[in-house]
Amino acid sequence: MQPTSFEVIIIGGSYAGLSAAMSLGRSKRTVLVIDAGKPCNRQTPHSHNFLTQDGKTPAEIALLGKDQVSQYPTVSFLNGEVEAVTQTTGGFNINIRNGGNLSSKKIVLATGITDLLPPIPGLQECWGITAVHCPYCHGYELRDKNTGILANGDAAMHYAMLISNLTNQLTIFTNGPSEFTETQLEKLNNRNISVDPRPLQNILHEHGNLTGIRFSDSTERSLDVIYTRPAFVQPGNIAASLGCETDEHGYLRISARGLTTVPGVYACGDNSNPMRSVATAVASGNLAGASVNAALCEEQF
Repeated sequence: MQPTSFEVIIIGGSYAGLSAAMSLGRSKRTVLVIDAGKPCNRQTPHSHNFLTQDGKTPAEIALLGKDQVSQYPTVSFLNGEVEAVTQTTGGFNINIRNGGNLSSKKIVLATGITDLLPPIPGLQECWGITAVHCPYCHGYELRDKNTGILANGDAAMHYAMLISNLTNQLTIFTNGPSEFTETQLEKLNNRNISVDPRPLQNILHEHGNLTGIRFSDSTERSLDVIYTRPAFVQPGNIAASLGCETDEHGYLRISARGLTTVPGVYACGDNSNPMRSVATAVASGNLAGASVNAALCEEQF
């Protein structure tokens, strides 16, 4: 029978959560990792820019990570969803959806973020495959292709600066009136980067592989890849209900040691770091796990 009380409960069992669990397991902490099995990169065919794991599928990396963390006997796993977390005198009470209450001294939020993709038909099906957010994660494999940027103003300029190094076939689709300054337009023109303000109707694709875009005037244009950085929200209401503050961009505000603004609650991974990658998630999870262990040691010593 699985225990109901732990030193640490980690909510989210992808790269950041598993990395935190490894740090804690190696310190003999009793840890439970709760995960619903719905990672945000589940459509992505391959993961890149992570030393020793470059080119593997996200599922392969996660499975290997879970297998290695499972070797530490004080770490256990629960497939489920957390419905609510409340503070208690000695720590936290965790309510699991469809029944079950657990307790822990510390909480690690490795919950990721929820993307709010623009409501353009076809974009969701291509997300993580040929509609991507990160040139470091995907750019090399998508190099030298007919590439689009779905963004406007400063955000589009930032993308253009990075992606123009990967292809000379680059167009910015603002999906509405342009917000560029004259100086920005001149810089784009000097790099042969065109701007198309026509509203998009839908993304054309074959099983997530982008073939083109259709505009609201029913004209079409061929395209192989499109970059966009969608808005996002923190998933669920756990962090908010605990009182964890977010920064001006919507990320959980954390200290250099991964501590949120609520004592005893730590965060790692995409929910608190704009550098959205497997490598960054693993690094932040490692730090959060070590920080939680240090805090427990200080309290117990």
